[in-house]
Amino acid sequence: MVQKARIHLKSTDINRLEQICTEIKNIADKIGIKLAGPIPLPTKRLVIPARKTPCGQGNPSWDHYEMRIHKRLIDIDAHERVMRRIMRIKIPDNVYIEITLI
Repeated sequence: MVQKARIHLKSTDINRLEQICTEIKNIADKIGIKLAGPIPLPTKRLVIPARKTPCGQGNPSWDHYEMRIHKRLIDIDAHERVMRRIMRIKIPDNVYIEITLI
């Protein structure tokens, strides 16, 4: 019975997130194991409305600030060689990775 590893990736920078996903795909292609993904999960939007004027006088105009959190999901066979190579990938500071064995 082959175990599977489920990799959750989260980041506010989509370019770096896609770069890490392609590195994981390249590792899986070189070794020749099954890979499912990267599956894009729904993007979380954090919106903060703020008044333009601090005193409350004048027009009630608002600024909207937004931060988006992009997510990807990858399922991969958990062979020892693959997991060691994935652990050696240099992950940027704003990309969060979580690996669970199923």
